[in-house]
Amino acid sequence: MRQEIEAAVADAIRAAEFLQTPTTLAFIETASNWISSCFEMEGKILIAGNGGSLCDAMHFAEELTGQFRGRRKALPAIALADPAHLSCVANDMGFEEVFARGVEAFGREGDLLILLSTSGNSQNIISAAQSAKEKGLRTIAFLGKTGGKLYGQCDLEWVVSGFEFSDRIQEAHMAAIHIIIEMVEKRLFSNSSYPKFVEIT
Repeated sequence: MRQEIEAAVADAIRAAEFLQTPTTLAFIETASNWISSCFEMEGKILIAGNGGSLCDAMHFAEELTGQFRGRRKALPAIALADPAHLSCVANDMGFEEVFARGVEAFGREGDLLILLSTSGNSQNIISAAQSAKEKGLRTIAFLGKTGGKLYGQCDLEWVVSGFEFSDRIQEAHMAAIHIIIEMVEKRLFSNSSYPKFVEIT
């Protein structure tokens, strides 16, 4: 078992090292700027994913609506995770529509939709991206493996490739999400040009 644990740890380290690639660094920087600009323009963030990625979407949203590294104003982010909505739409319209309907309900031009999918092949995620385009939302995709069918359909995309299973991909996604949130807080709350984002004491 020790050898298997060591192999798993090495694989987790390899996922973390993926964050150092130039493509990843550029993605993190651009995503941070887009999210910050959305908030500065009084827009909001919608976030969607399935399974573990939905848990990551909720984690992403609560770090923004609550706080991350310090007390400051809440930032508007919604994880499309309401079980009543999901079960209603899945039951009446099909599971492939659960996130698209959320985008239709809450999305407005100038908002930003973030999609988390380790395969890029989930039809409900693809449908959400299409709905966002129709409503004038920018889209950011956190993907894995080859990027799947969603690859090429979003405005900004990052593919964590080279991993067979979703767990390592999600670990890299979550690390990037934390760094993005850190950068958003630094931009919004360290710059006096945006007085409405002053820290609350």
